[in-house]
Amino acid sequence: MVALGARLIIIKPTLVDLSDKAVKRAGLDYWPHVDLKMYESWDEFLAGEKIEEEKLYFLSTKADKTLFETEITERPYLVFGAESKGLPEFYHKTYGKRLFKLPMYGEQIRSLNLANTVTAVAYEAVRQINFR
Repeated sequence: MVALGARLIIIKPTLVDLSDKAVKRAGLDYWPHVDLKMYESWDEFLAGEKIEEEKLYFLSTKADKTLFETEITERPYLVFGAESKGLPEFYHKTYGKRLFKLPMYGEQIRSLNLANTVTAVAYEAVRQINFR
């Protein structure tokens, strides 16, 4: 996120370990430069950010459309679930038309690593916004 000048928003509950020990173990020497905002819940996030629904992009392996089949708006909010579980069912039911996936052509895998997915999606957003 630092490389793109993007804010990292974490919405609780989360499985992400942000302790000093975990961050140091991951080798994140740029962590002091991360623009981090945390919210206690999805409702608090929506109220705090005052987001229009068309700026929300939910990533899920269960989506019907790929991210490449939509136009990403300026200042998007890219929403990812836990690496082990994905997005909770609530998001699938509430935001079904805002669900997207990255294509996977290999039959041997069912999902991509979360860090790789975030990177690919974030750079696709930058590509679409900056090079239209």
